[in-house]
Amino acid sequence: MDNIDNEAIEVIRVPDGRPIKMWTEGVPVEEDARRQLVNTARMPFIFHHLAVMPDVHLGKGSTIGSVIPTRGAIIPAAVGVDIGCGMIATRTTLNASDLPDNLHPLRVAIEQAVPHGRTLSHGRRDEGSWENPPELVNTLWSELLPRFKRIVEKYPRLKASNNHKHLGTLGTGNHFIEVCFDEAQRVWLMLHSGSRGVGNAIGNTFITLAQADMRQHLANLPDRDLAYIEEGSEHFDDYLEAVGWAQDYARGNRTAMMANLIAATRKVIAKPFGVDVEAVNCHHNYVQKETHFGAEVYVTRKGAVSARQGELGIIPGSMGARSYIVRGLGNVEAFCSCSHGAGRTMSRNEARRRFSIADQERATAHVECRKDKSVIDEIPMAYKDIDAVMHAQRSLVEIVHTLRQVVCVKG
Repeated sequence: MDNIDNEAIEVIRVPDGRPIKMWTEGVPVEEDARRQLVNTARMPFIFHHLAVMPDVHLGKGSTIGSVIPTRGAIIPAAVGVDIGCGMIATRTTLNASDLPDNLHPLRVAIEQAVPHGRTLSHGRRDEGSWENPPELVNTLWSELLPRFKRIVEKYPRLKASNNHKHLGTLGTGNHFIEVCFDEAQRVWLMLHSGSRGVGNAIGNTFITLAQADMRQHLANLPDRDLAYIEEGSEHFDDYLEAVGWAQDYARGNRTAMMANLIAATRKVIAKPFGVDVEAVNCHHNYVQKETHFGAEVYVTRKGAVSARQGELGIIPGSMGARSYIVRGLGNVEAFCSCSHGAGRTMSRNEARRRFSIADQERATAHVECRKDKSVIDEIPMAYKDIDAVMHAQRSLVEIVHTLRQVVCVKG
């Protein structure tokens, strides 16, 4: 473990590749994730080094919790298929004492206000989408539509993706909506989601195109999901346009859900309250052009948050652990980044095998949430210790607020 500017950073020197700098002190890192990082570091267009966050774990193609700077190429599978996935949070003027003792009606109101989950049925509406989108969603979609039409002209298959009716909806997996208290017992509203079905379709389209363009070279890649699109090639500018649009869609998706979350809360809480006292809306699965070490590079954050000096971000724990509002310290060695959460310690299938509904009930006893077998894969014990994760990245961010959830809605 090297000491860089008094930081405990593990540095992996990669033969025929770039170094890997890991902010993982006191946090376990699986060997499969280390191998995957080395594979990425050997790609010829990696710039300077890879930065690895303390929530690091094995991902598809590239490692979740990694910051991948590139010059002249982008790896679509590193950005992933939940393009623009991220967090939004806002502090209200409510205090904990303003909420009722029984929070079940509030959870029900939120579940009714925001489509969530997913159903696959023959010809019927997916329960995770709108039947008739509300006015706010229609307005947001009208703003996104002209750019989407340009993308669809080149890639017609994207038109059939679930786009308009997914805007303002939660999804499944680790996506959630929460009501939280901070250290001063003030009430926060927070949620986690991305670009839904249309982002998935865009991601998969360009992953497939990258692999097709590199068909002759796939055998030489350590992983076919490291297939990349070179700057100046046929699909590069199209990918940047599509991924940028999906990131804007994801941000609008969170904005729409937050508006409906606030409205649902106002239906249950009689006391008038204000919002946007402090607000954050940040991606953690995305790519954008930035300047680092004197060069313009494409920075892919795969499960990582921008943490420039003074920039606010959100680092959620699991559905039974604390979450954090943080302020970036602008650590240049980390490409001004931090973790996007606690990070999983086991797969969803392993969590389902290992834990029971009784375990879930004990772990979330303080939270008004579902506790059935369909959410066992999100049990807090399937995640790393958020306190250890925060300690490992003490040179990347400072904690502004510590949140504990009292209501959690899962897809």
